[in-house]
Formats: sequence, C-alpha cells, structure tokens
Amino acid sequence: MGRLAVNERATGGIVLAATPLGNPGDASERLRDLLATADVIAAEDTRRLRRLLAALGVSPSGRVLSYYDANERERSRELVDQAQAGARIAIVTDAGMPAVSDPGYRVVVEAVDRGVPVTVVPGPSAVLAAIAVSGLPVDRFCFEGFLPRKQGERAARIADLVHEPRTMVFFEAPHRLHAALVALANGLGSGRRAAVCRELTKTYEEVRRGTLGELSAWAREGVLGECTVVVGGASPQDRRAAQGLREPADWALAVHGRVASGMDRRSAMAEVAREAGVPRRLVYDACIDRPHDPGEPAARP
Repeated sequence: MGRLAVNERATGGIVLAATPLGNPGDASERLRDLLATADVIAAEDTRRLRRLLAALGVSPSGRVLSYYDANERERSRELVDQAQAGARIAIVTDAGMPAVSDPGYRVVVEAVDRGVPVTVVPGPSAVLAAIAVSGLPVDRFCFEGFLPRKQGERAARIADLVHEPRTMVFFEAPHRLHAALVALANGLGSGRRAAVCRELTKTYEEVRRGTLGELSAWAREGVLGECTVVVGGASPQDRRAAQGLREPADWALAVHGRVASGMDRRSAMAEVAREAGVPRRLVYDACIDRPHDPGEPAARP
C-alpha cells in the first residue's frame, strides 16, 4: 500500500482528500491509507463515506464526523482546533475534490489564518474529467460551478459570460439541467458547442456532445444522474461583433437594423442583448429612450 509521507503522519493538520466520482477503483493508495489512519474524518455525507470505506475494505481508526453546508462554519473551527492540538484531519466530500463546489473552503481559510498546515491527497475531479472528454478546446478553461437557481440571476450570470473566450465548465443537478441548458442557449446562442457529461466513471456514464440547442432538446424529458456541462468559449467572430455594441445607442441601432431586415423586434432585442453581453431589459430601455424610425412601430417588451 502506498503510504502518506512521513510529515503527513507525524504532524497534525488538515488534509483535503479527493474521493472517487463513482468507481471505487479510482481511489488512490494514499487515500486508502489516510482513511485508515486519520484521527478524524470529516465527511459531507457519513453514509456515503461508510459505503466507500466498505468498498475499499478500509476500517477507519479515527472518528467520523459530518461536515456539510449547514454546519461548515462552526465545524471548521472545531476541526482546526483539533488539528492545532496535533490531530490529523481528513476532509472528504461525496465525490471529487473538497472545496470545489463542495464543503472545504472554510476549513482551509480557518487553518491558514491560524497557521495550521494544510495539504492535499489529489485524485479524481469531475471538472478535469469532463473537459478531457468533451471534445472542446482544453488549452484554456474556467470553472463556473453551479448557475444560480433563480431565472433572473441565472440570466445575468450567463450574460457576464457571453464574451468569455475560454471553455467553461458548470456543475448542474439533474432536475435543473434542462432549464440550465435552455438559459445557456438563450444567453450564449443555441449554436454554441457544448457537452453534457453524466454519471462520470459510473456504470451508465454518458457524454452527449452537440449544440446548446440540441442538448436542451435532448434534456427536455428529464435526465438522471449528476451532470457536468462543458460549453465552448466565444469565438473571435463573436467578440469582434460585440465590439460595436458598447453603448445603449449602439444597441438601439443594432435592433433597428435587424428589424429593418425582417427580424421581429423581440428576437432582435434578444440577439443584440446576447451579442452585447447585457440583460435584454437594458436593450429594451435603450430602444425606448431612442426615438424609433417613423416607419417602425414603437418598441414592445
């Protein structure tokens, strides 16, 4: 069995430990050793930890504590107190790396502030796994975590990403996947390339690749399992098109031009808002403030 380094065993501290995404065979020897010998294992879900321990054939010698969103702040202080007193504390979440859209950040901040050692047992990551199999550019990417649940806040966040040139990675719950894909298609364009990675490393692993429009149609009837969504960044053409849409007057003129070409006003405002990277309401206000062409009807929301 691969053992932890001597200094990891000899001194107290916080150890962030990555756990398998689904397949227990991805557990490292260092993870097995840590789980067997840590003084305390702080787990996001103690029941899932017990199942993992059983699958790995590991019997922990230390205490197992819950460490999740609701008790993260208070428990972080408690865990760092114990580490400061010489205990070795393992932090694990349900899958992947702690602190990446999971509990862990607060205990790291608390430990750093108090001079308590923090180290990591690296391993599986849904972010890296998804981007590797997505078929989208991987030379530059950014992790955006979960989109806001409320429609308006979600649209605003997506508007901020319209001109992001890097490939983007999102986490999403299965029951919100369709709404998230529709919002991404509306905000970034239905033709933007993307991939949905479902149940990574598990029995029913699936990677769906296509446009945001195609993927939102696929997800309409519901999808099971945890999902990671990878979306291509804005192309140079997208960013050049947006350079001429910096001011409200530019937005109003762009809407006028599209309407004159035969596009309905609602679609024109939505398209200009997407290209400008601003909420549609601001484009609508710009059209109201700028006198419309005598041959056009007044703007409607």
